Amino acid sequence: MSTERPAPDRRDSYRHFHRITTRWMDNDAYGHVNNVVYYSWFDTVVNEYLIREGVLDITGGAVIGLVVETQCRYFSELAFPQPVDLGLRIGRLGNSSVRYEIGVFADGAAEASAQGHFIHVYVDRANRRPTTLPAPLRAALERIQA
Repeated sequence: MSTERPAPDRRDSYRHFHRITTRWMDNDAYGHVNNVVYYSWFDTVVNEYLIREGVLDITGGAVIGLVVETQCRYFSELAFPQPVDLGLRIGRLGNSSVRYEIGVFADGAAEASAQGHFIHVYVDRANRRPTTLPAPLRAALERIQA
């Protein structure tokens, strides 16, 4: 088993960015952004991209993505008040699943303060069975594939 810690990703390895501002409530008792906030940011950048591309209908879409796996590595602290850039790329694009990879960057930083992924399996909204990615969704995801 390797004990070598992976290096943080570089900003230029991501295809799409969304800027957010940390909030007072994001900080924990130790004075930095709490780990659970990062997962919220992951959802934010993915859904922002899908909505902006016109391929996510939150309430009426026939196909929905269910999260089946998540992971995050932390490299350096972030804290309120601090702008943060969320980088997004597609690491793997399957028939019914997508691996979204996210980098969290301090303002102007070349290396990620945190990085992680989550995997969506796309299912039919009614029966919750895996389904083929709709063509417009696949095309939007291919545009940011690593």
